[in-house]
Amino acid sequence: MAVPLAFFGLFFAYPVAAIVGRGLKTDTGWQFGRIGEVLARPDIVGVLWFTTWQALASTALTLLIALPGAYVFARFAFPGKQLLRAVVTVPFVLPTVVVGTAFLALVGRGGLSDELWGVRLDTTVWAILLAHVFFNYAVVVRTVGGLWAQLDPRQEEAARVLGAGRFTAWRRVTLPALAPAVAAAALMVFLFTFTSFGVVQILGGPAYSTLEVEVYRQTAQLLDLPTAAVLTLVQFAAVGLILAVHARTVRRREGALRLVDPAQTARPPRGRAQRGLLAGVLLSVALLIVLPLGVLVERSFDAPGGYGLGFYRALQDAGAGGGTFLVPPIEAIGNSLRYALAATAIALAVGGLAAAALTRRAGRLVRGFDALLMLPLGVSAVTVGFGFLITLDRPPLDLRTSWILVPLAQALVGVPFVVRTMLPVLRAVDGRLREAAAVLGASPWRAWREVDLPLVRRALLIAAGFAFAVSLGEFGATVFIARPDEPTLPVAVARLLGRAGELNYGQAMALSTILMLVCAVSLLLLERLRPDKTSGEF
Repeated sequence: MAVPLAFFGLFFAYPVAAIVGRGLKTDTGWQFGRIGEVLARPDIVGVLWFTTWQALASTALTLLIALPGAYVFARFAFPGKQLLRAVVTVPFVLPTVVVGTAFLALVGRGGLSDELWGVRLDTTVWAILLAHVFFNYAVVVRTVGGLWAQLDPRQEEAARVLGAGRFTAWRRVTLPALAPAVAAAALMVFLFTFTSFGVVQILGGPAYSTLEVEVYRQTAQLLDLPTAAVLTLVQFAAVGLILAVHARTVRRREGALRLVDPAQTARPPRGRAQRGLLAGVLLSVALLIVLPLGVLVERSFDAPGGYGLGFYRALQDAGAGGGTFLVPPIEAIGNSLRYALAATAIALAVGGLAAAALTRRAGRLVRGFDALLMLPLGVSAVTVGFGFLITLDRPPLDLRTSWILVPLAQALVGVPFVVRTMLPVLRAVDGRLREAAAVLGASPWRAWREVDLPLVRRALLIAAGFAFAVSLGEFGATVFIARPDEPTLPVAVARLLGRAGELNYGQAMALSTILMLVCAVSLLLLERLRPDKTSGEF
């Protein structure tokens, strides 16, 4: 636990605490009265209200649309199922900036709906809600569908034999077993939408602002650190509460009904109702997930002189963006890949040690440590990024000019995915195997190499893939610390969208398409490596 604790203490707790301290502490001491002053401001009350209700609405809409998909993936066997599973997961690993860009191409000014029907949804809450469903659809399908596929259908059939109707049998037998998984999925969707940044910033316009967007505005644009510090504390408290409830639902899920091999529960759809349900899910996936991605790709080729590679060629010219970049935008691809690989190595080292510690020990201390590892998913990445600038600026950790600063921030987001992927697999390793190796004279290191590593190799590769994908798309912290001559892909996309002009818009679409393809390839490779039912939560 020492290395993960040191890593999170130095690169997470210290920067966040420094920002809060700088905002609330003066020469005369702590000014806690500012908390009440900030929270009483009408504009901040509006931000808190919008953040909460849009997260609740996004969660409810996601569950409504995705739960039928979870059932289809769990119980039906049909051609192309594995490919479709990868397709619906692509949005989850896409940077939120790309998600916003895709919906901008679909429902924004000059987008598909604007051209066909004259309807624009950007700068409306509907665009935000639909983009959140697009992003979180896979969370419900994988979390709920993964458990649903392992529930023994014979238990529901036994209730039918005893006289229960189809709905009664589902309500009394299956639903109680699924409830913890549904609650866990709902909490994760609420967490991701409550802390939404890139989607709201691109699609919401000036009219809508979540806590994360407001922290960025108060920090980067208004330099109002007291307000940003208060909002950071509010978000920290909310995220801590969400994660505590999520941990309880995960422990309840582990005590669900007896599980079976998913291959035994999936069958081809039978009858008109099941085939109609499958068709409806396929249609919703096509409209909600495939269409925005397809329009994004189409817009990247729709250059002024006709369809072609004009926008992609413009990426090689530093002056094409009207002075947006000091280097050609295409260099952002190499920068992002280099940073993501370094962040993946850090996340695997820290997350692997953390997962091993959680496997070998128990108790409240370790459960608290597990919750600590999840905090970076919800705490303001903007605060972390700005905190890096004001804390890691003096020896022995003067990293402001070092390239490693970006991978360190990205690794904070990658570690939770490594832990959640590795932990169930490590817990499934029979401890008697290690004991037998020790009796035969193996050292602890050799026992791990000979016993644990072969069993967890596939999960390790999957953890590396997820860490790579989420590191590649990290935006909130990177936008503060990426050097102007070394932008990452999400930062480059945001800068291009922030400037007027068709060329800037087209280049943003082209870079988003490249980033989407890299993430999609990573997901397809992960699906081929996906292990059995001991695979992790993500």
